[in-house]
Amino acid sequence: MALFGKGGAMPSDDRIKSIIAAETFIQGTVRTNSSLVVDGKIEGNVYDAKHVVIGEQGQVQGDISSETVIVGGKVVGNIQAAKLVQVLSKGQIIGDIRTKSLHIEDGAVFDGTCTMNVEAMTPTTEFTESVEHESPKKGRIAAPLK
Repeated sequence: MALFGKGGAMPSDDRIKSIIAAETFIQGTVRTNSSLVVDGKIEGNVYDAKHVVIGEQGQVQGDISSETVIVGGKVVGNIQAAKLVQVLSKGQIIGDIRTKSLHIEDGAVFDGTCTMNVEAMTPTTEFTESVEHESPKKGRIAAPLK
């Protein structure tokens, strides 16, 4: 998976500081001010990250708030990215996206709505707090992670 090659969202000087390995399962909120790679499973929200990369085997059931989000695996939840959301060919997003720029490769799955405007891009405590206390949308069935 060419996450950092031509057209990749992460600058070459940004180092990956946190990795959730393939055999790892985390239940709860993850907060980090650095970059995060998810090859395992997270059942909970991810906040304050600089960059979030969901590998092909990675899964997140919860909301993500970051500067950039690259999805090669599966996300069931809402994403807010100040700069970019990129969905790779094997990536799946079931939820809503708020971002400045959206890239979806052929073969990717996106089931939700996308809002792209300047007001949506400023990280706010209001968004983070509302997501933490928000109940799932009526009529939407989110399949559990497998």
